Amino acid sequence: MNLRQLDRKHFGRRGTPEDVVVGNSVDSYLIDSRGRKYIDFMMGWCVGNLGWGNTEVRAAVGKFDGPDYVHPDYLYRPWTQLAEILARITPGKLAVSYRTTGGTESVEGALQIAMAYTGRGKFVSIEDSYHGNSIATMSIGAAQNRETFKNLLPNCHKIKPPLDRKALGKVETLLKKRDVAAFIMEPIICNLGALVPDREFIIGVRKLCTRYGTLFIADEVATGFGRTGKLFACEHFDLEPDILCVSKAITGGYGGLGAVITTSKIASAIKEDFGLYSTYGWHPRAVAAALANLRYLTRHQNKLLENTNRLGEYFLSRLAQMTFKGKAITQGKGFAIGIKLVDDAYASAVGDTCRENGLLISAEEEVLMLFPALTITRQMAQRGLDILEMSL
Repeated sequence: MNLRQLDRKHFGRRGTPEDVVVGNSVDSYLIDSRGRKYIDFMMGWCVGNLGWGNTEVRAAVGKFDGPDYVHPDYLYRPWTQLAEILARITPGKLAVSYRTTGGTESVEGALQIAMAYTGRGKFVSIEDSYHGNSIATMSIGAAQNRETFKNLLPNCHKIKPPLDRKALGKVETLLKKRDVAAFIMEPIICNLGALVPDREFIIGVRKLCTRYGTLFIADEVATGFGRTGKLFACEHFDLEPDILCVSKAITGGYGGLGAVITTSKIASAIKEDFGLYSTYGWHPRAVAAALANLRYLTRHQNKLLENTNRLGEYFLSRLAQMTFKGKAITQGKGFAIGIKLVDDAYASAVGDTCRENGLLISAEEEVLMLFPALTITRQMAQRGLDILEMSL
């Protein structure tokens, strides 16, 4: 059997895989098994923020000489070091981290923390948003999951975009009953084409949460660690969440790791009743990668964010000049860029043609998403955008 036949027989996945057999990756390139290079404008969907093959992170993983495993009940200095860095770089008063292996587990933990702290069981989120693949995270996520899973959690209310003053009023109608544990959203919503909410909406929801005793959960699994031109997307709105979820770019792809970060006040209140157990959360090797990755990111923060913002504007400017079929809406911040097209068939065709021409982008439903590395050069950005324009 060839690889595709073996994949179909033994590997569980939705749909069929793209026509790329991955061999290696370096910088902003993904290299297939035959040695063909593709410019990577996906970076694992916001995983490789520092580009593939960062020498410092790779060296840290290669030189790791620690324990094979650490039981959650033991002390381990790198855990404390990582938690301390997260407390220092995240917005507001976030100070206490809980270990997870990835984004779904991080959001799941955030929901549990909100329920434990407030004693409530309802949630409010954004319609058609994505927060993970567990039953709880699908319950607050996209409505399409309800077609397959009929018994998702009840009491999960959705707010439809546009996220403006009118939507803010709908949020207050739900929160003023004082039975909602948490409001959760990505500050910039990636799977909705990098939707940027009105500042008035974000600030207003934060005030409403405080007024009605509801926690504000910011899901920065995709938007964290520089993706949107700020270290965290919350910073675009001066937002101080009660709970922050992170994963993806925290290790740069060198290991599965995530975190739920909350305030000392919340953590202290639930300490005797709540524990987020994760067998492989913060595995020693993944922690070594995360520490090296975050130290590099924070040391070069100004340069990386400047590049992201400058070239992000270049991306948006170039895209605005391109001729798409029908109406196209381009939006985003930094290197979280979305293009909403006329239909999913056209988006899929554009994605396929880009891949054939040597460019990897995300094409899901009617939305194209671009997530270049924060380290990408102007020359590489231009080459990738030239391929995109040629593929329209």
